[in-house]
Amino acid sequence: MQLTLTGEYAIRAMIYIAGKPFGTSFTIAEIASSNKIPDKFLRKILPQLSSAGLLQSQRGKGGGIRLKINAADITPLNVIQAIDGDMALNKCLIDNDFCTDSRWCSMHVLWAETQKNMKKVLSGKSLAELAQESEHKRIHWMR
Repeated sequence: MQLTLTGEYAIRAMIYIAGKPFGTSFTIAEIASSNKIPDKFLRKILPQLSSAGLLQSQRGKGGGIRLKINAADITPLNVIQAIDGDMALNKCLIDNDFCTDSRWCSMHVLWAETQKNMKKVLSGKSLAELAQESEHKRIHWMR
């Protein structure tokens, strides 16, 4: 399984937004340019994050994009699932009819365990923690 480019861009954008105080609004252009994401691409991603309840947008003066819930309550797994759906390392983990050997297949067990561990890692840190780590590393690197 490989994270899609859409998922990668979504995580980058969300960590950027999470790095500012809750309630801060951003323009799409600001998010895109600050994260090297094509503006048109980002415009297709943000509605998915809004539909998932992670972002809210407001048009007009004083509007923009902002977090709907606190960054401490959002994980990279939430973002990936909002963009790409539920993660599966192998088709046998999502389609019971794909393989009739799943009850005894050792690879099925290995895939399931690996997938469980990957989800655990992706939900182990919040966007707030990742934004703080990124800022700390950026400041340290620029010295």
